[in-house]
Amino acid sequence: METSYQTIDGRPVLRLERRIGHPVPAVWAAITEKDDLAQWFPSTIEGELGPGQPLSFAFPGHDEIPDMEGRVTEFDPPRTLGFDWGEDHLRFELEPADGGEHTDLRLTVLLGSRDKAARDGAGWTVCLARLEAVADGVRDPATLGRIGDGWREHYDEYSRRGFPASAPIPQAASEDSAV
Repeated sequence: METSYQTIDGRPVLRLERRIGHPVPAVWAAITEKDDLAQWFPSTIEGELGPGQPLSFAFPGHDEIPDMEGRVTEFDPPRTLGFDWGEDHLRFELEPADGGEHTDLRLTVLLGSRDKAARDGAGWTVCLARLEAVADGVRDPATLGRIGDGWREHYDEYSRRGFPASAPIPQAASEDSAV
């Protein structure tokens, strides 16, 4: 399990790599099926997952976070999904591991601004932990919510490791790990 921060072509980038204990099709379902996404992704997603398709994102219950627009940039089932998420770009890559019994997941986040690297890194760390729980079959909101209890620890660790950390932390992020 690794999370790194770097600059590529002048743009700030987070890379989160995880080994998930399920085969690629199960992890692909967790990142593309609306019922699964609703359990771990930090916003709702409206629109079709397909090349060039427009998407819209909302944060129900968090009026301080504005709705966002995006577009699918890559869609190669069951290996790659990329889309614009507001000012950021998300790219999920899946590769089989351990003879196909597990999946190596890489999430690359091209950030719209560098100052939010620690904040968003902590949020995505929590989100990917929830994704893994969803792949394991967890659907209980209280159980999934407890996974977010470590957000502040991740944020502090990323700050100590030198991830830029000057962006404001919304109340929603400090309470329930929204990115």
